[in-house]
Amino acid sequence: MGVLDYFKPVSTWPAEKVREFLRGKNPQEYNLVDVRQPQEYGAGHLAGARLIPLGELEGRLHELDPNKPTIAY
Repeated sequence: MGVLDYFKPVSTWPAEKVREFLRGKNPQEYNLVDVRQPQEYGAGHLAGARLIPLGELEGRLHELDPNKPTIAY
């Protein structure tokens, strides 16, 4: 599987639309991925977000469920 198999094409969502999506779902229903660097993640991140820095994403795709929507920020 390639990286694009984990991400369905969608338009960019503004923060409020992401908040609305997250409010209406159980955290087990989606993958929430913070692709920033560890220092940025440590300074603050969304609750439940998994840190996978962008440079590591392709090698760590196995950690994500491809059957769930994925939100990356």
